[in-house]
Amino acid sequence: MPEVGVREVWQRMAEAGVDGIKPALIDVREVWEYAAGHAAEAVNIPLSELQMRVGETPKDRDVFFICHVGERSMMAARFAQRQGVTQVFNVEGGTDAWEAAGLPMERASSPA
Repeated sequence: MPEVGVREVWQRMAEAGVDGIKPALIDVREVWEYAAGHAAEAVNIPLSELQMRVGETPKDRDVFFICHVGERSMMAARFAQRQGVTQVFNVEGGTDAWEAAGLPMERASSPA
């Protein structure tokens, strides 16, 4: 499974392809982990739900899977690939590396 560094993922997210289609960034951590802080533009499909929600994984563009440090996302990427998603990549170092690199993060807003 190909692994891609966080800076390259962010650059590829910023530079939509010639066809204008951005790659997908899927965070496979649990909902509470995602809410605590996730890579900007990432959508949440927890690994525990991926089998039921694999249909939400785009097949027409690059798909980057990210988790905390890279292990769950590697499992998710392999699973998606077995389900026919061909342009699959694991984000090396996960959200830890993303945040350490100073890349944009999003957090769920706290109730007032």
